[in-house]
Amino acid sequence: MPTSYRKRAIQTARDYANFKPVFLDTETTGLHNSAEIVEISVVDYDGSVLLDTLVKPVHTIPWDVIRVHGITDEMVVGAPSWSEVWPQVEKILQGRYVGIYNADFDIRMMKQSHFLNRMSGTISENRFFCIMKLYAQFYGTRRWQKLDSAGRQCNLALPNTHRAKDDTFLARAVFDYMVNAF
Repeated sequence: MPTSYRKRAIQTARDYANFKPVFLDTETTGLHNSAEIVEISVVDYDGSVLLDTLVKPVHTIPWDVIRVHGITDEMVVGAPSWSEVWPQVEKILQGRYVGIYNADFDIRMMKQSHFLNRMSGTISENRFFCIMKLYAQFYGTRRWQKLDSAGRQCNLALPNTHRAKDDTFLARAVFDYMVNAF
């Protein structure tokens, strides 16, 4: 990809940064069409944690997914349900731009969690932006980079732990790297 794509990615990141976005990440019960959220974190542009909570899913967490993020059914047994967490998330996101690494996935998981919890209403996507797609443009490839790869490529010391808060901080750091690039 030409350097003009990189420059456009940097400018787009800077444009979003002017709005002081929040950053969001979720952990889920899988990748499938009936997967749902088991953890969500929202971090403000200044690094303040606005929300970090486990979420009790409707269905059990499969073992192969537990091996990835380490969140077990026992850990979420006393956690609030998605229908209890969503009003907090909605209030935090209201009127804000929201940066997500792989936004399409997390938006789909929020919608699926809504459906599985029999919630009405819609999730407005017009203020969400995808850090992963922006980073691919910045990095100079059409191939999306995994979050941990992007972190290494930016020489960031933050780990990709597959826990929502840590991964939100890593996505925020990748975004900041683009904003401050020359």
